Amino acid sequence: MTRKVRILIGVVAATVLLASPARIAARQGTDEIGSVRIPRQVMADGQPLASGSYVVRLSAATVTPVVGQSADGARWVEFVRNGQARGRELATVLSAEEAREVAQGAGPGSGGAKVELLKGNDYVRVWINHGGTHYLVHLAVSSSR
Repeated sequence: MTRKVRILIGVVAATVLLASPARIAARQGTDEIGSVRIPRQVMADGQPLASGSYVVRLSAATVTPVVGQSADGARWVEFVRNGQARGRELATVLSAEEAREVAQGAGPGSGGAKVELLKGNDYVRVWINHGGTHYLVHLAVSSSR
């Protein structure tokens, strides 16, 4: 193999590694925080989100805090399937102590997720514990199932 061919192979390999989904996500400021299975069609940011399995990642989109909320009290999260964001919704971001104070019941263990249909069957709550930070996402159940 000639030197030029080896250099070309090295450049191609480096390009592939630098363009990997994890590297692209890191450059865009996104981070996978968990995986969930949504049991029924819901609404995410006003758009339908089909039932099924999703990777949940933090979005690079910024959130303007409401009065009394800390700057990091909410984040946009994206529901990703087959490498594409299929929907997004605001997540409330809580410390472990805050989660114990505001959420009823036991939350997921570190690195875990919990999906629950809430009382009245109007909302699905996605609760993800990523490294001790809790993300609570409330999705309205879609009327067209």
